Amino acid sequence: MEEEKKSLNFIEQIIEDDLANGLKRDQIRFRFPPEPNGYLHVGHTKAICINFGLGEKYNAPVNLRFDDTNPEKEEQEYVDSIMKDVEWLGFKWDKVLYASDYFQQLYDWAVQMIKEGKAYVDEQPSEVITEQRKNPTEPGIESPYRNRPVEESLDLFERMKNGEFEEGSMSLRAKIDMTSPNMNMRDPVMYRILKRPHHRTGTAWKIYPMYDWAHGESDYIEQISHSLCSLEFENHRPLYDWYLDQVYDETKVRNKQREFARMNVSYMITSKRKLQRLIAEKVVNGWDDPRMPTISGMRRKGYTATAIRNFIEKVGVAKRENLIEIQLLEFCVREDLNKVAKRVMTVVDPVKLVIENYPEGKEEWLETENNPEQEDAGTREIPFSRELYIEREDFKEEANNKFFRLKLGGEVRLKSAYIIKGERVEKDENGNITTIYATYDEKSKSGSGTEESLRKVKGTIHWVSAKHAIPVEVRNYDKLFTVEQPDAEKDVDFLDYINPESVTIVKGFAEPGLKDVEVGEPLQFQRIGYFTKDQDSTEDNLVFNRTVTLKDSYKPE
Repeated sequence: MEEEKKSLNFIEQIIEDDLANGLKRDQIRFRFPPEPNGYLHVGHTKAICINFGLGEKYNAPVNLRFDDTNPEKEEQEYVDSIMKDVEWLGFKWDKVLYASDYFQQLYDWAVQMIKEGKAYVDEQPSEVITEQRKNPTEPGIESPYRNRPVEESLDLFERMKNGEFEEGSMSLRAKIDMTSPNMNMRDPVMYRILKRPHHRTGTAWKIYPMYDWAHGESDYIEQISHSLCSLEFENHRPLYDWYLDQVYDETKVRNKQREFARMNVSYMITSKRKLQRLIAEKVVNGWDDPRMPTISGMRRKGYTATAIRNFIEKVGVAKRENLIEIQLLEFCVREDLNKVAKRVMTVVDPVKLVIENYPEGKEEWLETENNPEQEDAGTREIPFSRELYIEREDFKEEANNKFFRLKLGGEVRLKSAYIIKGERVEKDENGNITTIYATYDEKSKSGSGTEESLRKVKGTIHWVSAKHAIPVEVRNYDKLFTVEQPDAEKDVDFLDYINPESVTIVKGFAEPGLKDVEVGEPLQFQRIGYFTKDQDSTEDNLVFNRTVTLKDSYKPE
């Protein structure tokens, strides 16, 4: 039992302590509360896995709640994409809810706070309010409207709601403490006038609640037991609790905010504003570009939900932020794809190989395995003929003993086929090899059981039958940035660190079966890397995205 306790992370320990102190197990409830103002990114995967993971551990419901309090930036497109991402990661929510479901209740509570002298309407511009707050070491200046009569604030607040005033002309502020060292407690704004249509409530509201006011009260309405958020909200916790004090009924569960470290991954940025800039300036082709750190981008690139969940598990739940190396994420991707990806043959830098002693016009279908890591993955047949394509780098006219691929006078096995020997080459006027000529050992067919087939040669290379090959477009994706923390320096524009070779496109040839694979299906191009079919594919142009290379090229300094 003692060992079990040690293995708990600090959030699980908090929950266990709460259970020991009287919280009933059926009162445990979590939520994942994204703002629908952009697509979810790699940083969100941690919050998703923590909240839904705890839901699974404690058999507790988890709400998917959209904190949709800013109609200027929120769209239904983002709501739809978030739901798709959470489902794709393999999680099930209890209810889909919205902060906008509670606009009337939040307004009623705000009216009650005005009546109790705990909120007031301020007619100062936001710039003046910010200036009056001063800084943590200097007391703030009280608004001249701070002590206006309750009736005045009630009247103005209702007229704000009815749309009588211009945007920015006034706001509702909580009356807390203008001398507090915590800047969030210096009479925060609760409502602002915003005459923008909302993606759910239309034009019904002319005022909208601020995030801090709506968020904690939404947790309370939903009876969330543990409101888990990233570390940046730690100094918002006193305000979260103060707002809760104004509405709390002792017969109900009191929600508790606790913070965990955000996840920062090297070579990635997670600021939505900066991600939007990448799109606006056409550095990338939308939110789901495979170079983007969004869940939809990673999915399109070929990352699996299992790999991402394994990555989050390895990162763990920490109290302090640190930079996670992208190599760990790529390791988790390779580890999973190695188990699930079908092995196929694709040549991305082709050169023609002619087997001179193989009968012209003959073709045969050879059996090859789909995935040696899966016992039940089975086999398939691939066509073989006299003319093939092989990788240009798999041949040298002359090479030393450490080169285990094809060379003149040397032997190599063609994967699942025959042993061949390099004989001669043809070149163009620039000296580039256009055709390699070889001979094959007719009795060396893989799996035939002949003495010749059991003969050992040091190298095995992949190939594609030229007659049956289908042309493919291969998009080789790399890191979007050239430095680990592209937005770490305030004086440098993060776009200065864009990797000019974040994607390179080549044309190659693949075995014919690839025309039938589904978009998103994981594949291993043998000896090259892991790939997946892209949504841009057409019947005439098959497109494959490189998910990750076969081996990590990263070398520690």
